[in-house]
Amino acid sequence: MKKKVISTLLATAMVASLLAGCGGSGNTPAQDSAPADTAADSSASEAEPAEEAPAEESSEAAPVEEQTLKVAAFEGGYGADMWSEVVAAFEASHPGVTVELTIDKKIEDVISPAMKAGDYPDVVHLATGREAALTETLTKEKALLPLTDVLEMTVPGESVKVKDKIVPGFLDTLATNPYGDGVTYYAPMFYSPCGLFYNAGLFKEKGWDVPTTWEEMWALGDTAAAEGIALFTYPTTGYFDAFTYATLSSAGGSDFFNSCMTYEDGIWESENATKVFELIAKLGEYTEGTTVANANNDNFTKNQQLILDNKAIFCPNGTWLPGEMADAPRADGFEWGFMAIPAVNAGGAGCSFCWFEQMWIPAAAQNQDMAKEFVAYMYSDEAAQIFAKSTAIQPITGVSDSLDGDNKMFYSIYDNGATAVMGGFASTAPVEGVNMLDTLCGTVNSIVSGDKTVAEWQAAVEEASDKLRAAME
Repeated sequence: MKKKVISTLLATAMVASLLAGCGGSGNTPAQDSAPADTAADSSASEAEPAEEAPAEESSEAAPVEEQTLKVAAFEGGYGADMWSEVVAAFEASHPGVTVELTIDKKIEDVISPAMKAGDYPDVVHLATGREAALTETLTKEKALLPLTDVLEMTVPGESVKVKDKIVPGFLDTLATNPYGDGVTYYAPMFYSPCGLFYNAGLFKEKGWDVPTTWEEMWALGDTAAAEGIALFTYPTTGYFDAFTYATLSSAGGSDFFNSCMTYEDGIWESENATKVFELIAKLGEYTEGTTVANANNDNFTKNQQLILDNKAIFCPNGTWLPGEMADAPRADGFEWGFMAIPAVNAGGAGCSFCWFEQMWIPAAAQNQDMAKEFVAYMYSDEAAQIFAKSTAIQPITGVSDSLDGDNKMFYSIYDNGATAVMGGFASTAPVEGVNMLDTLCGTVNSIVSGDKTVAEWQAAVEEASDKLRAAME
């Protein structure tokens, strides 16, 4: 569930990399003293030639400083093993460094108490959009370390800069530059094209065509209902972030989407926004009856199981879904299918929100230099290959060339005509009682159940947007 994401370096080369990319930190490695010692010996040798031997000894690499790097990672649908393996590889390539790894499905609950007491991890892998909103909270409090200099670092064990390894577009979004000022605070991690998953085998069995427009979707929903099959289900309302982002972009284009993400006055009352609210409400009429009751962190897999059992056709999700449901029972002839969200306007292209996880460094981290080295290592071919074994795909140029099977299908969605959508809500100062994602997405259960109207929902989103716009910095 989303809310659920090298060759060995010589010690001196590692330090050079750290000093070049991370100068100014108080965590300078021990080797930093070697040049000063050498300079002192050199001066002495001019006055006292007999002391040349010690000068030669000082030119050798100094012992590596033992240090511990605290890494906290969210255990999502990709599992925990990949983190243990990538940490072991990092330690092997960085002699003297021990990584203290903390990994949990509710990592916020594990690390928050210590953080409140002033004990921070050095590196945290935890995406935005989580219910606890820890990443967003620290962002609003300006408690994250800028990572722009990490982008200029050379990937450990390689000869290319971090920024040149990352797929274009991932560093030009509010999902990496939350303040909209061009400064990167979130390192983009495992990316996943999001869309609608379905049983391709069911379409073959029934002779149905995969819909490409919402008119075709509604027609299919009516046809399927006659056979006791619902058109739609969803794991939890949290999955409506990617769905809604793609639909907003499809309705009004990228400029409209960005206006929504930056709380433009009146944007949620506009014609394009109204199309999206009404579309989701109509989709609620085609949603399988048990969905709302199971749309929570404890029972979400029951909703995902509906498409495996042919009780519902489409389910919004990311590419981790097949791995998450790998051991679940399924109907005979089941085959994973994946499609973009149909275009809202006639003649438009389908859209797929590209969701990705994030890694960041707390501003209060004790080992900032090595933390940056660890983040840079995430973009190494070695780390990417380890992650890929668990189907966690890093946004590294050319990585999709090595994929096959279902993953090849999932990651080729943009090659097949879908428009990629990236980004998220702009960061603001904290506003008590206001959570935009909860208001926008969390309300879907009430819309599907009929407890709230579209008008009430739309007004609440506009009100939240007004309050957050006033808090933008």
